[in-house]
Amino acid sequence: MVTNELTTSRATPLQVARARGRVRGRLILLGPAFVAAVAYVDPGNFATNSAAGARYGYLLVWVVVVANLMAMLVQTLTAKLGLATGRSLPELCRERLPRPVNRVMWVQAELVAMATDLAEVIGGAVALYLLFGIPLLPGGLIIGTAAFAVLALRSRGYRAFEITIAVLLGVIVLAFAANLLASGSDPGSAMAGLVPRLQGTDSVLLAAGILGATVMPHVIYVHSALTRDRIPAADDSERRILFRGQRTDVLLALSAAGAVNLAMLLIAAASFRGGGPGGADSLEGVHAGLGQTIGTAAAFGFAVALLVSGLASTSVGTYAGEVIMQGFLRRRVPLLLRRLVTLLPALAVLAIGLDPTRALVLSQVILSFGIPFALIPVVAFTRRRDLMGNLVNHPLTTAAASLVAVLVVALNAFLLWQVVAG
Repeated sequence: MVTNELTTSRATPLQVARARGRVRGRLILLGPAFVAAVAYVDPGNFATNSAAGARYGYLLVWVVVVANLMAMLVQTLTAKLGLATGRSLPELCRERLPRPVNRVMWVQAELVAMATDLAEVIGGAVALYLLFGIPLLPGGLIIGTAAFAVLALRSRGYRAFEITIAVLLGVIVLAFAANLLASGSDPGSAMAGLVPRLQGTDSVLLAAGILGATVMPHVIYVHSALTRDRIPAADDSERRILFRGQRTDVLLALSAAGAVNLAMLLIAAASFRGGGPGGADSLEGVHAGLGQTIGTAAAFGFAVALLVSGLASTSVGTYAGEVIMQGFLRRRVPLLLRRLVTLLPALAVLAIGLDPTRALVLSQVILSFGIPFALIPVVAFTRRRDLMGNLVNHPLTTAAASLVAVLVVALNAFLLWQVVAG
């Protein structure tokens, strides 16, 4: 007994985790990417992917797949950054960049956090209206308040928060899986959509919108913080083991998110293509159209998924705000104050009575401004051996990540120009 206690006391955190058994030892490594994955199925994605399927059928299936592969690469690098350095991306920016640059990055990151909450609270409020007829402003207050319950789970440790978010993501997956089966989507046409092709300027713009919105700035900050000190590594060997676990985490979580995005497009293609009832120009239109083409259960499933998406993603967005302020400024603020700062713009939009779908589009435009500030530092930091040690990028990885960064930044610049010119 004494020997066992001594052995346990000398064991590293990773060894203790793996001693729980083969399955439990592997499961304990999963979680951070599921938190990040919620951002890839937020209410903004509901609108964009549904519009793609309704307007062009299965044409842009390949765009959704490519976008998901890009997301996997970015989130893998982000997870690796936190694991290798023991710091979040905002913390590294504060330490490595000039103070004026750091302050500018903090300001834009705060704007990103507000824009994120704008989309998510509005999406959740629309869902409450569709399900229960609750007006949008009270619905926004309910979503904002409910997020506290999810965030409070973090006081019980990181696992409670991660598992809760993963369960909420699972609800979204199940809702869209059921709707996809009921939609009568054509598998042959879906497979044909994997061949890259476009039809006219509008399809180019929509494809650019899907690809350009792939990288969500706030989850780059969050993901690096989640892997920062989750399970401390004793040496390079353990760090490699942990990184393999994080790669699996990203693969599983982003595959689930990618499947949801693909299902959104396929359902819309089967239900709205060819001038079907309803429309996909708004969340309310998608809900009504699904009710007419597939049935009441499908409309209900869509609204439930939208509600869960809004709740989960706004919880993650609030956590992102905390990571941003702590990292860039090395300051903490009370959770209530932090929540109010990011919630007020969304409530103001709902109070004014702006069109919810238009507000969602506006939030995506604001988010696009923050992408270079998050993505470029990740690529720059992960290629440095003095920071990353044995987890430094392979040259091919850096080349691929640099290509993704250039592509995403260029697409978002193009979209912004279209908005201004239009």
